[in-house]
Amino acid sequence: MFSKKPGSAHGRIDSLIGAGTKIEGNVQFSGGLRIDGEVVGDVIAVGDQPSTLVVSEHARIEGEIRVFHLVVNGTVVGPIHCSDFLELQSQARVTGDVEYGAIEMRLGAVVQGRFVHQSGSAKAVDLKLASAN
Repeated sequence: MFSKKPGSAHGRIDSLIGAGTKIEGNVQFSGGLRIDGEVVGDVIAVGDQPSTLVVSEHARIEGEIRVFHLVVNGTVVGPIHCSDFLELQSQARVTGDVEYGAIEMRLGAVVQGRFVHQSGSAKAVDLKLASAN
């Protein structure tokens, strides 16, 4: 689960919200955070360094997520803003819009919402209809 992938932040987890723990309120963190419990509030990475959030299969977040690298294998109810790499594992259940830089979605993951790709440089692409001969 903490393997180095292209674009991933780092595999280090600095903080843990354990199973059986419920936090009501916003959570701000830097570095790496793993959630095994429940958070009712926004989970936002702060600082200018890459950050990693891991939402385990037993975890639940009700609120907005803003992070550099995100691994989801639990439940998220709210919008996700992942500026670099998003991994949706097989038990992921997301209700809300998902913004991402790059994505990996495993068989079994469910998202009820829109996927919006965020690229580093927005390019306009002109599409032309093929002429019928």
